[in-house]
Amino acid sequence: MNARIVVSAVCVFDAGGRLLTVRKRGTGMFMHPGGKPEPGETAVQTAARELAEEVGIVVEPGELELMGVWIAAAANEAATDIEATVFRAPGTWTARPSAEIAEIRWLDLAGELPADLAPLLTEHILPELAAVERP
Repeated sequence: MNARIVVSAVCVFDAGGRLLTVRKRGTGMFMHPGGKPEPGETAVQTAARELAEEVGIVVEPGELELMGVWIAAAANEAATDIEATVFRAPGTWTARPSAEIAEIRWLDLAGELPADLAPLLTEHILPELAAVERP
């Protein structure tokens, strides 16, 4: 049985309907902005804090919309799964990399997707987004 890490993540879109992905320093996979909770934080508080720290988007926790909770293989840690509570930030945004983020990339979900996306994205979030209307 794999180890499990609990995280929160956020789906963010720009005015063109593209999905924000980030690559953390020292890693090769792109994923949602997000991360692990600090002691006493709820999943939505973690999501809002990580979004501000990683890409400079400030959203009140109560504004984030719950998409669901999924388990997927961790993108950057062998023999580890993540349990991800994923939210959506309403509206459209711009972002800038900060904290441990080395690079941001906006994905055109109607185009060909790159091979360096985290399993949470490819196995759960992208199929979920395909089933619902995007901004």
